[in-house]
This record gives sequence, structure tokens and C-alpha cells, in this order.
Amino acid sequence: MDLVTALGHAVWMAFAMFWEILWPLILGFSLSALVQAVISKSEMTRLLPNDSPRSLAIACGLGAASSSCSYAAVALARSIFRKGADFTAAMAFELASTNLVAELTVIIIVLMGWQFAAAEFVGGPLMVVLMALLFRLFLSRKLVAKARTQADKGLKGKMEGHAEMDMSVTQGSFWQRVKSKNGLTAMSHYFVMDLLAVWKDIAGGLLIAGALAAWVPKDFWKEFFLVSHPVAAKVWGPIVGPIVAVVSFVCSVGNIPLAAVLWNGGISFGGVIAFIYADLIVLPIIDIYRKYYGWKVAGLIVAVFYVAMALAALLIELLFDLLGLIPSQRSAQIVETSISLNYTTVLNVIFLAIAFLLAIRFLKTGGPKMLAQME
Repeated sequence: MDLVTALGHAVWMAFAMFWEILWPLILGFSLSALVQAVISKSEMTRLLPNDSPRSLAIACGLGAASSSCSYAAVALARSIFRKGADFTAAMAFELASTNLVAELTVIIIVLMGWQFAAAEFVGGPLMVVLMALLFRLFLSRKLVAKARTQADKGLKGKMEGHAEMDMSVTQGSFWQRVKSKNGLTAMSHYFVMDLLAVWKDIAGGLLIAGALAAWVPKDFWKEFFLVSHPVAAKVWGPIVGPIVAVVSFVCSVGNIPLAAVLWNGGISFGGVIAFIYADLIVLPIIDIYRKYYGWKVAGLIVAVFYVAMALAALLIELLFDLLGLIPSQRSAQIVETSISLNYTTVLNVIFLAIAFLLAIRFLKTGGPKMLAQME
């Protein structure tokens, strides 16, 4: 296979994956925008005073109601920490905002199946609990003080402006806010800005996934993930899954196509879950932790997150295996062989129309003026 043919094959695989996830991507971001439009960020600090089970549960709920952009989640976690929120609760919010959001769930279900989405939602709170226990053991008051001093310097990371934006409607009942003109405007703003925040990660994830699917032989994955050693593979998958994520540089929902390729290649069920969790410890975000909190706390965050992710994924693997919920077939829907008039195409057209209407609303209601504030 010559270079041009190989590149063409990889690009086609990437586009085919994009076509497969287009409508669930729009649906997920629409649901996320709807939730953000009617739930305010302004009360977060008051609701997260400590690392109690109640505060951690609220942090998970607020995270699930926020943007899935990993960079925005990291920036917002620092913001609420600077305003007085507990450090552990802020980190719990961060984990939930990239692992328990609507767009992630929809894409996982479409590409990989409901079992993976269920594992993500069961394992997410478990990962938060493990993280909180580890921070209680290793995060001293002195380190928290150092982290707060460094955070108060206000060094720029990425998506600072997007994280601070609060365009939510707070007057009236939930349904009144949803149906109001201001609610629709807020929804359109969140929808467009959230997509703009993560499009590079989505594109990068698709291109990397396309290249891996097109170029890497299946025998390599089988050897790398110890497919011929089932017991060892269960442990190896959660260990190596986050490491693959760290070096892939892909955050947020962009790593789901990659996860599908890895699953088809032979990584364990728990390994897939650990890989998806690890979007918050990729190399660019580790550098942001350094700027936000200093090297010592950044190193502790990465170590605690890694252990919590790997251990939660392994426990989920064991639980789902016990319940018989791990799929027996490795047939994640990565690509369609051709674009044809089927349910995927029909749904893509419908949801592209919805996205178009939201984009028009965004353009007509002052959205472009806010774009300069995103970075």
C-alpha cells in the first residue's frame, strides 16, 4: 500500500467514524446545553464546602450538568476552588464533568453499547470515592494552602473564559425556563460554544482512531493487550488504558472513537473504561495543573487520578463480569462501509437541521461577541 492510499484509507475511516457519531454528538450537546441553560454556576462554591459525601454527590451532579470540555472543566474547578470550595470537591466536579455528561453517554451507547455507558456511570462515582479517600491520605493542609496560593496567582491555562461563562436562566420554574426565549438563547450559546471548545479534540480523536484502525494490525493489539492471557489482561487493561490516553493527547468526547478501536483490538472491558476516564491526565492538562497548583500538587493530582481510574475500572470489570454484562463480541460500530440512505443518514440530516437552527439563534443573539472570551 503506497503512502497516498494509506493516508486516504485513514482519512476515510476518520470520516466514516464522524458520520457514525454525528447525530449522537449533536443530540448529546443539545441535552447538555439544555441543562446548562437552566442550572446556574453561581451557587457552586457555596454547595461544595468540604469533602463530605453530600458535597461530593453535589459535585458529581453539578459536573454532570456542565460542559464536557476537559479544559473548561479544569479551569472551572480552579475557579470554584479559588472562591472557597473544598479542593477535593472541586476535583470531584472536574471528574464528573467529563465522565457523566450527556454527550459522552449518547456516543458511547451508539458506538460501543449500553453496557459501556452503564459502566461509565457506575464507575464514575466509585472513582470519585476512591479519589476522595486517596486525597484524605496524601493531601495535607500544607499542600492545599500551597495549591490555593498558586491558584490565586491566576496563571492562564486554557478555556478560562468559557469556564467562567454563566448564561443560565434562573427565573421561573424549570419548564418555564426551558420554554422561554432567554432559555432558548442560552441553550444556543452553550451548544455552539461547547462544540467550539471540543472540536479540536473530536477531530484529533477521529484522525488518530482512523489511523489506528487503518494501519495497526490486529495481531499487534492482541499481543499488546495480552489477549491470549485472559486473567492477566483483566489487570493489564486498567493499568495500560490511562497510559495510552495520556500519550494520545485527546480529551473529552474525542477519545470515544479511540476507545472503540481499542476495544475491537482486544483491550479488556475495564481497560476501555480506564482509557475513557483518563482524559483529565493527558499531557497538555498535566501542564495546566502545574500552572494552576504547582508541581507537587499537580503530581499528586495525576497520581491520585491514575490510581482511582485504574482501580475503579478494575472493580467495574470484576462487577460486570460477575453480573454477565460484559459483551462477548468485540464489534464496536466504528465505521459504515459506505454512506447510504439508512437510519444514520436520516438522523444526521434531522440533527444537522437542529444544529443549524441553534447556530442561527446563536448568531442573532450576540453569540459572536462572546467567542473572544472563550480562551
